[in-house]
Amino acid sequence: MNPPFKRIYRSRIEVQAAGVCGGLGIYFGIDPVVIRLGVMLATLITGIVPGLVAYLAAWVIMPLEPLPDPVQPAATGHQGEPA
Repeated sequence: MNPPFKRIYRSRIEVQAAGVCGGLGIYFGIDPVVIRLGVMLATLITGIVPGLVAYLAAWVIMPLEPLPDPVQPAATGHQGEPA
């Protein structure tokens, strides 16, 4: 059976502005700080507007990381007594 494919999300944990760089860092297995520095450098090199447009587009396109599943309580006997 094939494992589920890896999806890219905006991070809920590694957030500075919108979680885009944090999500990219998690997806590629790179420190999000390196991604942030790369985005800042690319934004400055290309002129501010193209970098901002690309970041805003990623913010809109990338879905937010889903919340973790809640932990299910242990199986109990009747009326909440341990089994």
